[in-house]
Amino acid sequence: RRKKPPPLVENEEATGGRGGTPGEPPSSGGPGGDGGVPPDPPGVPPPALRPRLVFHTQLAHGSPTGRVEGFSNVRELYGKIAEAFRIPPGEVMFCTLNTHKVDMEKLLGGQIGLEDFIFAHTKGRRKEVQVTKSEEALGLTITDNGAGYAFIKRIREGSVIARTPLIGVGDMLEAIDGRSLVGARHYEVAKMLKELPRGQSFALQLTEPRKAFDMISMRTPGGRGGAPQLGTGRGTLRLRSKGPATLEEQPSAFEERAVLKVDDLLESYMGIRDSELAATMVELGRDARDPDALAQALDSQLGDFAFPDEFVFDVWGAIGDAKVGRC
Repeated sequence: RRKKPPPLVENEEATGGRGGTPGEPPSSGGPGGDGGVPPDPPGVPPPALRPRLVFHTQLAHGSPTGRVEGFSNVRELYGKIAEAFRIPPGEVMFCTLNTHKVDMEKLLGGQIGLEDFIFAHTKGRRKEVQVTKSEEALGLTITDNGAGYAFIKRIREGSVIARTPLIGVGDMLEAIDGRSLVGARHYEVAKMLKELPRGQSFALQLTEPRKAFDMISMRTPGGRGGAPQLGTGRGTLRLRSKGPATLEEQPSAFEERAVLKVDDLLESYMGIRDSELAATMVELGRDARDPDALAQALDSQLGDFAFPDEFVFDVWGAIGDAKVGRC
């Protein structure tokens, strides 16, 4: 009899001893515990009762199928992928869901569908390009991978960057005139580029993702019983920069509309796109009575961004429009 292929996601209740030495009691998570790990937020089940989620992954340029589990944020996910394929974690630039192509619409952000297949894009060719800022706006939208790399998500047609050879979507922004950008957030990189005076020429050091051939979609599967099917993403694993990942239902129509609107505002005001940041802002603003209440909520959680008042007002309006179904 043919064996069934392993599921894309294994959702099991963990039993005693999983993840540690059999028969050994788990270490204390509270103050004074051996590991010194802070307690989980209220409402989050203890590790022993959390579902075990296993995702399938491949390197986008071609590889056998690997399996990753036990991560709570994007940085940990990259570490697990690096472990699975025995590469340094810093080689992973970003991930896409259900496609090996550099498709920014499929970019992994703060949520992974429980049936999604993860493709990891790794570092390819390094290059240096001379750019002259002949216009106020360079015409690129920046995002980051949540682990220290900012990269190009979109290039506006007819812009300075569009007319500059060798620069493409997915390229990691490594340095400006020799000043390293590794570790900088997307909004910091966008601000640096915006503050360059008009007419100035500068050297942009980039790393492009390793290229894959179109035929690479016919990969050698790592699991038994044939290639795993790409999932539909029903249900999501929400990755958080602080605290454990949580299982959530698929975003509602309101949440999808609101996140898209806020992400568009981030691009318009700050030159970045970040669906995870947009989702956090929607969470903070969905019950805000007025723009002042939203501003206080944003300052308490996202004060580093120093959002301008007019941006906060537009975000409050966008969330309100999404609630009543206005596009």
